[in-house]
Amino acid sequence: MGMGLSDTLFITPYLLCAKILNMQAMNMPGSALPDTKGTGGFMNPDKIAGGFGIKEGMSIADFGSGAGYFTILLGQKVGLSGKVYALDIQESALDNVRVKAKAAGLDNVEMIRSNLEVLGSSGLTDNSQDMVLLANILFQSDKKGEIIKEAVRVLKSGGTLVVIDWKKAAGQGGFGPPDDLRTDETVMRSLALREGLVFENEIDAGQFHYGMKFKKG
Repeated sequence: MGMGLSDTLFITPYLLCAKILNMQAMNMPGSALPDTKGTGGFMNPDKIAGGFGIKEGMSIADFGSGAGYFTILLGQKVGLSGKVYALDIQESALDNVRVKAKAAGLDNVEMIRSNLEVLGSSGLTDNSQDMVLLANILFQSDKKGEIIKEAVRVLKSGGTLVVIDWKKAAGQGGFGPPDDLRTDETVMRSLALREGLVFENEIDAGQFHYGMKFKKG
């Protein structure tokens, strides 16, 4: 499937940062970073997801699912009665998640190609999701507010928004995306509050990322 201009603008930072992360991971000694299932060693999805408050039977949308390192964990945690939607603008990324889900024996993961900067583009019904995960997606976009709006639209009343993103570069040793693509934690929190979400608590997302949970009223 061909990409339009908006698609190209949306994924360009992602492709740039993916290349940077891959190069950094390749140049590090094996002991420098933990083995974290394809994340380049920058986060531990299993440990981080333990702070999400996931329950069996939940419906969860993974916005910007990428390589699916959270998607597969979510699919396992919600169980047979739950559902996980993996949303990404890149068909190749969704193909990757599809293969991983099949290998893990998961029938509860559905892939959706979507430009999440456009309201309604996820195709998910209003007030349909117990949780929306935004993990390492917002730093890629200049339209963070629009992505958060789409998350709020699909969340049920009382549903949870989880945001995981890169800390500002101070003390990070130059790992990860350029500092000008990162958003300060307080600014990110303000973007979520602006959409009517209520801050609940921080999540320990490791050395390189911050994590936050919000609730839809």
